[in-house]
Amino acid sequence: MRKLAKNPASKRAAGLSLETEGADAIMADTMPAEPIGDAVHLAIDMQNIFARGGIWETPWMERVLPTIVGITARYTARTVFTRFITPLHADDRPGRWRRYFGKWQCATRAVLPSSQLELVPALRQFVPPARVIDKPAYSAFTGSPLASLLSDKGISTLVITGSETDVCVLATVLHAVDLGFRVVIVEDALCSSFDAGHDALMTLYRNRFAEQIELIKAEQLTSLWPDES
Repeated sequence: MRKLAKNPASKRAAGLSLETEGADAIMADTMPAEPIGDAVHLAIDMQNIFARGGIWETPWMERVLPTIVGITARYTARTVFTRFITPLHADDRPGRWRRYFGKWQCATRAVLPSSQLELVPALRQFVPPARVIDKPAYSAFTGSPLASLLSDKGISTLVITGSETDVCVLATVLHAVDLGFRVVIVEDALCSSFDAGHDALMTLYRNRFAEQIELIKAEQLTSLWPDES
């Protein structure tokens, strides 16, 4: 994965101390991971439309899919899949969404084969007991019953995987933070079509949201989160 080049000049222009920033980054990376409980595995938009051959193909998906399958297999009853459901016609959505789907007419349901909005086969096999929640926007909480479902089940922590790091995952993560959830991102179980955006967000989460967002590797998850099913 391509790493972003550091730009000392831009950091000084923003009034940041390079020494302070470096210390904060070290602190964020070395904070001990806390045990995970009262949690749900929220897998964002692992759909055919983002898989190989889809109109919004995300090249990394094939690479991270086995990791997401492994997490889902262990926590099947505590997995919630989201699906980004496009409108039938562009005019069915408000405001700038009309402009967006005017550009992406091929993604509207009047044109797009319905199979493109389904989960990829490797994950669809887990439903049920895993659940599927449909959403009309980037955030998994917008226009969906997700918040009510999590509240009813007493969920306080979201373990996040899925697609895309810098679009629907980003919107969901920040929405979850605003709602007060502890967010645990499995960073090797995310995919994007934009390397720089993915890398920038990993840096941002570590350095600006360390009290609310944690980044872990998939191999750490088993020890941190005993099976609660």
